Amino acid sequence: MADQIPLYPVRSAAAAAANRKRAVYYSAAGPGPGADRHSRYQLEDESAHLDEMPLMMSEEGFENEESDYHTLPRARIMQRKRGLEWFVCDGWKFLCTSCCDWLVNICQRKKELKARTVWLGCPEKCEEKHPRNSIKNQKYNVFTFIPGVLYEQFKFFLNLYFLVISCSQFVPALKIGYLYTYWAPLGFVLAVTMTREAIDEFRRFQRDKEVNSQLYSKLTVRGSCFIRTDQLDGETDWKLKVAVSCTQRLPALGEDSDPPVHESLSIENTLWASTIVASGTVIGVVIYTGKETRSVMNTSNPKNKVGLLDLELNRLTKALFLALVALSVVMVTLQGFVGPWYRNLFRFLLLFSYIIPISLRVNLDMGKAVYGWMMMKDENIPGTVVRTSTIPEELGRLVYLLTDKTGTLTQNEMVFKRLHLGTVSYGADTMDEIQSHVRDSYSQMQSQAGGNNTGSTPPRKAQSSAPKVRKSVSSRIHEAVKAIVLCHNVTPVYESRAGVTGETEFAEADQDFSDENRTYQASSPDEVALVQWTESVGLTLVSRDLTSMQLKTPSGQVLSFCILQLFPFTSESKRMGIIVRDESTAEITFYMKGADVAMSPIVQYNDWLEEECGNMAREGLRTLVVAKKALTEEQYQDFESRYTQAKLSMHDRSLKVAAVVESLEREMELLCLTGVEDQLQADVRPTLEMLRNAGIKIWMLTGDKLETATCIAKSSHLVSRTQDIHIFRQVTNRGEAHLELNAFRRKHDCALVISGDSLEVCLKYYEHEFVELACQCPAVVCCRCSPTQKAHIVTLLQQHTGRRTCAIGDGGNDVSMIQAADCGIGIEGKEGKQASLAADFSIRQFRHIGRLLMVHGRNSYKRSAALGQFVMHRGLIISTMQAVFSSVFYFASVPLYQGFLMVGYATIYTMFPVFSLVLDQDVKPEMAMLYPELYKDLTKGRSLSFKTFLIWVLISIYQGGILMYGALVLFESEFVHVVAISFTALILTELLMVALTVRTWHWLMVVAEFLSLGCYVSSLAFLNEYFGIGRVSFGAFLDVAFITTVAFLWKVSAITVVSCLPLYVLKYLRRKLSPPSYCKLAS
Repeated sequence: MADQIPLYPVRSAAAAAANRKRAVYYSAAGPGPGADRHSRYQLEDESAHLDEMPLMMSEEGFENEESDYHTLPRARIMQRKRGLEWFVCDGWKFLCTSCCDWLVNICQRKKELKARTVWLGCPEKCEEKHPRNSIKNQKYNVFTFIPGVLYEQFKFFLNLYFLVISCSQFVPALKIGYLYTYWAPLGFVLAVTMTREAIDEFRRFQRDKEVNSQLYSKLTVRGSCFIRTDQLDGETDWKLKVAVSCTQRLPALGEDSDPPVHESLSIENTLWASTIVASGTVIGVVIYTGKETRSVMNTSNPKNKVGLLDLELNRLTKALFLALVALSVVMVTLQGFVGPWYRNLFRFLLLFSYIIPISLRVNLDMGKAVYGWMMMKDENIPGTVVRTSTIPEELGRLVYLLTDKTGTLTQNEMVFKRLHLGTVSYGADTMDEIQSHVRDSYSQMQSQAGGNNTGSTPPRKAQSSAPKVRKSVSSRIHEAVKAIVLCHNVTPVYESRAGVTGETEFAEADQDFSDENRTYQASSPDEVALVQWTESVGLTLVSRDLTSMQLKTPSGQVLSFCILQLFPFTSESKRMGIIVRDESTAEITFYMKGADVAMSPIVQYNDWLEEECGNMAREGLRTLVVAKKALTEEQYQDFESRYTQAKLSMHDRSLKVAAVVESLEREMELLCLTGVEDQLQADVRPTLEMLRNAGIKIWMLTGDKLETATCIAKSSHLVSRTQDIHIFRQVTNRGEAHLELNAFRRKHDCALVISGDSLEVCLKYYEHEFVELACQCPAVVCCRCSPTQKAHIVTLLQQHTGRRTCAIGDGGNDVSMIQAADCGIGIEGKEGKQASLAADFSIRQFRHIGRLLMVHGRNSYKRSAALGQFVMHRGLIISTMQAVFSSVFYFASVPLYQGFLMVGYATIYTMFPVFSLVLDQDVKPEMAMLYPELYKDLTKGRSLSFKTFLIWVLISIYQGGILMYGALVLFESEFVHVVAISFTALILTELLMVALTVRTWHWLMVVAEFLSLGCYVSSLAFLNEYFGIGRVSFGAFLDVAFITTVAFLWKVSAITVVSCLPLYVLKYLRRKLSPPSYCKLAS
């Protein structure tokens, strides 16, 4: 039925026009510093010249401004570290990843997409198979779940190390203790991890199943329909789609069409996946499904995200492993390398293996689950859902927040705020005056008509011969309102009263026009707001189809207009127009509205438009300039013939059509300037202010046009009133990008606004320079961004800055950005669910992100940092005691503690108090929200660093040495009881250290302390066989009578006090002399 669907690029015409404008711009610089720009501009595509003239990336390059180019050293480019350090740290991972990617690309070659021919009534000619049409956010399937989870776990050095250690116990010569001592903790860690992943995967499966089971609602109109794209891009306005014209002329169903009809399809003939047919009955042919649809091609496969804290802990475990190897080598060296020294070396590696605690992973994973539960139960952010439970700490480390605009910062609901006529301005409080003028104007016209029921306007005087007479305010208001209600692409929709299914249908022109049943739909919410405003002042749009529209006056009369031509809005023209004929008077009028930059050269000279546009823009209003031009019948017929001929042209069609339309756009009469406000989400301004004070840089990435994005950036206070805005000029090649980047480099402390096309050119030639400049801006706005561009910007920030990024959005076009960011947040609401389903965290409103980051992000990071370091301290202290013990016994590779003591030490004896650190908090939630500046310290990573790790290592060595040497010195006469003595002091020390680490006590912490102490004391009665030196066969058992003596109790207490008291003193002195910032606020 249709030929293949070719894509005809219109960029050549646009680029030519842009080049002409830039040539004029640079040549208009006149004499002075910019006088020779034009000659250089002509050489802009010569790469050799540009390579010799690099960008100015240092301040001293701007001292001499005679030229835009200076021969300066290239901007610094971060080079990868090579050599042994690079290979040990990142090289092996890079090589493995490259090999895996190569194999994946070989196995999963992307199918080349080609234009398709759609056959109606000939199913046998359709040979292509369509992929499955379903949404999938799952990471694994039934076959890949276990291998995938095991790979994700054992790619961490910590787990891989313990797997090797556990396997070594199957070798008799290397066996140190019982198998369960090693395999039980490892198995428990894997079981907890796989259970958590299985729960997350099952939830994703349920959400995908719910979305895939939804059906579309479909309803009726002639040759067109409306679709809702909220699931795709977060926009709630409806888009008009037109049927293929040949299908409207086909014979009855079941009859063959002879001869065959061929027609090319365009984007307006297609319905997109993930959209809803909101009005109209649609019979369609499937062209693309599943992975070949627009929405899926703009998204990427979900990846397993790893938090920065996990990576830092992984590096620390590597450092601990090096310390473990060094300690084992020292012990073998002190032995004198006697006997099978290599076997002794491996036995020492096993003895000191608790330097790297296996319980670290399980404690952190359980802590992450607790943090997620706390977020979802927080009454201040209801509806929050944690969909990825592995990265809650990322919320406390964010530096860049990349946000969508429509539906995220704004409600996408426009409200008419201002009408300016040049000499008088009307605001929200004076709209009743406009209503009065409109009512009086139509009443006067009706009386002048002398009983004529048409309700038409008076005959128009010829503009060419009549002298210019200053119009009254009333007539100017009448003409402005009439222009606004006619110049648009809005269609009134009437709800069905009897329908209970929620279906809607269009009413015919002679049917019910009751106001309560009418709603307006258009591709732009701005137009809906304008038409709703004209209804509020008395002039109502009651009906519209492809060829006509009807208006209702305040007195109830219906005015009919015939639509002769419609010129829709495009991002290039930045304006739309319509030619209508008043059926009562046969007057033909050309109306046009658009952005001030596009309309200023078109309208007649005036001295107020530019100033008032600036005033409204500073208020955050979206402005539209409205103008008209009266046409005679001869003028219109001449235009129509030229327009039709241009549309039939085979070469440069779009350019010729634009030229014909531009012939009408001359000396148009300026009618008014309108100001519309896009309603922001609740508390967007204070939330953005809070994030800015927290040191988070905010980038707004939107598919909307530049003017709209700039207005929202101002109204939401993303850009403060005192900051300048640098609008990056449209660039199409390397030379233009070079010039514009140099111009931008001169600006200081200003927000950047750039379009997606210009961004693509800059990243192609000057990626590093552009990112470096953009990162210095307090705010960045990228407009006309595609979904893949959004994801690319996130990746660039991660690569060039090394900082953590967060992406937040609400539509399907934000999914790629959300999945690419270190932390993805989706907003769930009336705008759709795709973003929230694919995100790591889902919230109901943008303002909830403040508490999510300031409170939960802070607590998660602080708690996990304290928990991780304490668990490592717990392993280091017992390894230190083992080293001292082996040294005393002539460097023998004999374990100090046996069997259940080692398992119980990491679990029942100390697990509850240590894990209770997940309830700790340094500041109250109210304080964290009141002082967002506290968040800045978190991004520096000071809570978990090599400095804090070294402090814990020193504490562990000190305490381990005191405990072991103290037990040996004080109990020299009862040396056989040294295990019971040292282990009891060890448990008490750990419980006291937890108390030392806690900053805010919770009642569960107290319960955990006493519960663990009670478990240890009660276990002494039936675990006495483990409290001997060496193996049980040595015959050393716990003497219950001995541990009840006063001497045992005071000596154990003395050892414990010596190991802990100095640390309490140091903590007290530090709090007094150099308190942290949160302590100052708390006091």
